[in-house]
Amino acid sequence: MKKFSLLTLILLFSAFICLGAGTALGASNGNINSSSMQVNLTNQNPDSARPGEPVELTVSVQNVGTKDIKDITVTVNPEYPFTEISGQSIVKKVSYLNARQDDNEGGVLKFKLMTDSNASAGTYDIDIVTTYKSGSGSSSSTMTTTKTIQLDVRGKEYAQIVTIDKANIDIAKQETLEFIITNTGTSSLKNMVVSWKDPKGVILPVYSDNTKYIKYLDAGESVTVAYSVMADVNADPGLYTLDINLTLEDYESNEKIIQTTAGVFVGGETDFDVAFSESDAGEISLSVANVGNNIAYSVKVSVPKQDNYKVSGSSSTIVGNLEKGDYTIASFDVTSIQGAAVVEGGSGAPGTAKASAEGGNLTAASVEGNPLKVQIEYTDAKGERITVDKEVELEITGGSMTAQAGGQGKRSGISSYLPYIAVIVFAGGVFVYRKKIQEKILVKREKKSGDKKPEEQKYGCKTPRD
Repeated sequence: MKKFSLLTLILLFSAFICLGAGTALGASNGNINSSSMQVNLTNQNPDSARPGEPVELTVSVQNVGTKDIKDITVTVNPEYPFTEISGQSIVKKVSYLNARQDDNEGGVLKFKLMTDSNASAGTYDIDIVTTYKSGSGSSSSTMTTTKTIQLDVRGKEYAQIVTIDKANIDIAKQETLEFIITNTGTSSLKNMVVSWKDPKGVILPVYSDNTKYIKYLDAGESVTVAYSVMADVNADPGLYTLDINLTLEDYESNEKIIQTTAGVFVGGETDFDVAFSESDAGEISLSVANVGNNIAYSVKVSVPKQDNYKVSGSSSTIVGNLEKGDYTIASFDVTSIQGAAVVEGGSGAPGTAKASAEGGNLTAASVEGNPLKVQIEYTDAKGERITVDKEVELEITGGSMTAQAGGQGKRSGISSYLPYIAVIVFAGGVFVYRKKIQEKILVKREKKSGDKKPEEQKYGCKTPRD
């Protein structure tokens, strides 16, 4: 009997020792021997959250303690760039969890959050707060634990061709065409390929092909891609479409293609050459040629107000449309203000020289070094009215030219011969005067001769002797 009692005491003592060892071991593992909650993020879908898209979190809850727990509440506290989704609860409840649960036991909860559309790539923290009750009656207690998890956010890979520097390309003229490409996403881009094409083949690159490469472009940054281009000389003016392709690699090195279109107008302005053609009776003629590569509509040629010249009558003339390479003649009645001067003051007084408002003759001296200003207005293929200013050197070879129109021009032409007529009249008068003098001398001789016959006196002949 004593042996049995002693053996019983030894067994009880061993049990108490084992229980203390177990409690110490549990404390060394960081577990609460009464009740303990473990919260872990087991899955994130997608693996990296995308800006502007939802992300689903799978959370596991386990009671690894020695006591059962109840009334478990798990709350996800989202912070930027994550927000709560309408209709999706961020609070989940579990009524009861048994003690000493294994990894494949416990509760599984799912939460959905929205990722901000402007979120940058990176890793963000989110707190998961868990509350639960342990025990019963007067020994019941409420416990709270906080678990911080990390979520990866992958930036949005998106590039945009923001601007094209040129909306107009002249025909048969080398132009620089620039595309400004901006990374409007939140993640960097790499290995980008930019290319473009005109389906009609009117606009083509020169000195290079239509492809450019961009190795790396960070979020929010821009890069300029430049091409030298030229439009076909035989192209019809108008708006042409450019098909633009942008190929890039995303975060996982998958190829992504962005396609867009842009419009470029082919045509635009032209140029003119103006030359002095001829002058006649106060009228000058100008040759106006379209030396550009574009047609000019509703061409108007004008001689504007200027210091050295004045136009009598209309100062503008409409010549219609001028195709490239065509020319026309425009005529104006032009007088020289510089050459026409009058003297104010009485006779014998020095007077003051002033320019005549009516203008004067165009002479070689008055036009020398004084080009005539000419304005050409026309409508281009876009419907815009454009003005071109030119200067023309007038050529007056000799004498003077009175710039008066109609009958005045004819009288001016006759007056130029007046000096010659005066010389002829003077010579004729001298001839008549000398003839009259000779006749008077002959009459006097006849009176002196007396008896001589008029015929003998006239011819000075003697009567022959018998």
